[in-house]
Amino acid sequence: MLADLMNFLDRGGPVLVVIMIATFIMWALILERMFYFNFGHKAVADRALQRWEDWKQKSADQRSTRWSEWVRDKLVSEVRQQAEQNVSLTKAMVALAPLLGLLGTVTGMVTVFDVMALSSGSDAQAMSGGVSRATIPTMAGMVASLSGIIFTSSMDRTVSRRVQSVADQLEIDR
Repeated sequence: MLADLMNFLDRGGPVLVVIMIATFIMWALILERMFYFNFGHKAVADRALQRWEDWKQKSADQRSTRWSEWVRDKLVSEVRQQAEQNVSLTKAMVALAPLLGLLGTVTGMVTVFDVMALSSGSDAQAMSGGVSRATIPTMAGMVASLSGIIFTSSMDRTVSRRVQSVADQLEIDR
């Protein structure tokens, strides 16, 4: 199996290794956010709600509606910041994958043109190796990007839903 992976990476060229590393980073970021929402977000939300309750316990003469709105906005912003951590970086990795695939395409085509120049276009087997180097990174970049898009769109919805839930719980007494 390792030999098959090494053969695949060799057929795809050096850019395929970069795509693989970028994909691992992207998935590490996605998994980190999944763990955060499953295990860590509740503690962040509970801490914000507790701070809000502490604020509301202050006497009425020490707090105004304007101050309450500012405190509420600050708490919601802190929850949003924690929830959105690494989401932009994950989206950047999703966008990077097809660009790296395109780079692999270009480098593979350069290989094809080099073979054509050296063999006057008569070595079809050598040209097919270059075409393989051109198409495999393109495919790998697109597959990595598509898999990441599915999870980042879901992640965006989760962030919005969780932050809105906390914001709804922080009601201002008017």
